[in-house]
Amino acid sequence: MGIKNKISDGYLYFVTMTVVDWVDVFTRPSYKNEIVNALKHCQQKKGLELYAWCLMTNHLHLIVSAAEGHNLSDILRDFKKHTNKSIIRIIKEEPESRREWLLDRLEFSGRYNPKIKNYKFWQDGNDAKEIHSNEFLDQKIDYIHRNPVATEIVSEPEHYWYSSARNYAGEKGLIDVLFID
Repeated sequence: MGIKNKISDGYLYFVTMTVVDWVDVFTRPSYKNEIVNALKHCQQKKGLELYAWCLMTNHLHLIVSAAEGHNLSDILRDFKKHTNKSIIRIIKEEPESRREWLLDRLEFSGRYNPKIKNYKFWQDGNDAKEIHSNEFLDQKIDYIHRNPVATEIVSEPEHYWYSSARNYAGEKGLIDVLFID
């Protein structure tokens, strides 16, 4: 992670994680549910504080911080490492018409990286922007929640299951989120 994306403890961050080559992987419920379960695990066991999120077909937006005594960079690293392996496993095990193409694409992305054993799922680093003002926070939450509307997946943000827009609309979301007073 370069200096422009350095994550410091004690701040909220707007983070975007992108699938290599912007491949549309998150089109099947099993892949999306794996991300949901991994985020919940990070909340329960690793100190992830989640304020807003939205999973699109090829990227994940988060507004996050780390609980006291935890390191956000470590949490994000572990999340990406785990989901890299688990999504590949699901692609291999479950019915997938694009299996060969997906595995070839993900294998090619990691082929010349000595740190990658077999497949590379996520792009390097995290696009992390530190949140310093309520105005910036509100703008990013609105952007995250309107993403599925902008791409014409749903007509209203709260209609999209894989987002915290439901929580912000007073409904039960797939993942509990924290609200800033």
